[in-house]
Amino acid sequence: MGKTDEAFRSALSEKKIPILTLDNKWHQLFTQQECTDEIRDMECELNGLLKRQGKVNEKKREIRKLKKKLMDEIVLLADEMEGGATLRLEKEMETHKRLVAECNDKLKECDEEMLELPGQIVQLNNRLMLETMEICYRKLHKNTEELEEIEEWISNIRRELKKKVVRKQEKEMMNHQLYSYMHDIFGADVIEIFDMKYDPVEGRGKKKETGQEPEDAEAEKKKEASES
Repeated sequence: MGKTDEAFRSALSEKKIPILTLDNKWHQLFTQQECTDEIRDMECELNGLLKRQGKVNEKKREIRKLKKKLMDEIVLLADEMEGGATLRLEKEMETHKRLVAECNDKLKECDEEMLELPGQIVQLNNRLMLETMEICYRKLHKNTEELEEIEEWISNIRRELKKKVVRKQEKEMMNHQLYSYMHDIFGADVIEIFDMKYDPVEGRGKKKETGQEPEDAEAEKKKEASES
């Protein structure tokens, strides 16, 4: 599924996407997926733009602070010059005005850069989001295919299990009938001679747990009868 076509990009242009590299969940997402070189490069570039934006904002604050200090000093110089201008005061006034002009130029440069940076950040963030979506969709489709295979395997096992359960019940019924018929035809004594027993609770035949062979058991019975 292609997600990077122009129609999709234009649809995203009006959406406000959070900065991905500042979102901890985005980072957790890539602990489970394969992070491509392109993703890493865009992440590094985006973080660089964000740092640059922070530095420019900090620079603007420092320049404004300096400009305010210069303007306050200009007011004081002006008050002093009302009592009589001197060469020193005029030189200081000229220096302060020049520094204020430099502050204005630097603020203008910062403003111009700040006009460009947000757009660059949004554009790169959208590209990163599109690449992230591509990777996630590929993984989702792969997982879905594997899930379908697993579900089919489970379905087959269930069908086979049902067959085995039915077969087990049939065998248990057959054993029960065989034992009943043998018991009715030959009697309990004959069944005992052959050391065969059927457990109706377990539903299966089993050997007597006497630890004796059939011949030994019969001889023991005869001995007990003669002694009595």
